[in-house]
Amino acid sequence: MAETNGRTRAWPEFQKLWTALVEESRDPGTVIVVEGERDVQALRRLRVAGRIVALHHGRSLSGVAEELAAGSQRVIILTDWDTEGGHLARRLKEFLSPLPLALDLEVRRRLAHVLRGELVHVEGLAGWARRTAESLGDPLDSWLPEPEG
Repeated sequence: MAETNGRTRAWPEFQKLWTALVEESRDPGTVIVVEGERDVQALRRLRVAGRIVALHHGRSLSGVAEELAAGSQRVIILTDWDTEGGHLARRLKEFLSPLPLALDLEVRRRLAHVLRGELVHVEGLAGWARRTAESLGDPLDSWLPEPEG
């Protein structure tokens, strides 16, 4: 029951944060960086339509940073909320900070706060959101922004 109460309190904040992220991701100069392909799929299921780059595609972090610098104005780092995800976020920040980009780690931090340890992997966001919405009688499709078309 405590988990449901925590989700009940977290849900409005998650909705607000996620709706803003979906809208921000539509800006052509914005890119979201995640760890792997399953993270990309989870964001797509939650209607993030903008550019998403997965770190684990056989490239070095410096190579990813060069790619981001070449085609982005704003980078939202959304790595997992575990030790490795934190390490990747810090390392990517080191590579990107000297570049003329707006760097956003705030979304990652705020999601961690909203999720309160219920989730540590970005790939689980879509399932968490669906389960939470259903438990509260608030289906995902009732509030997620319409897909771009």
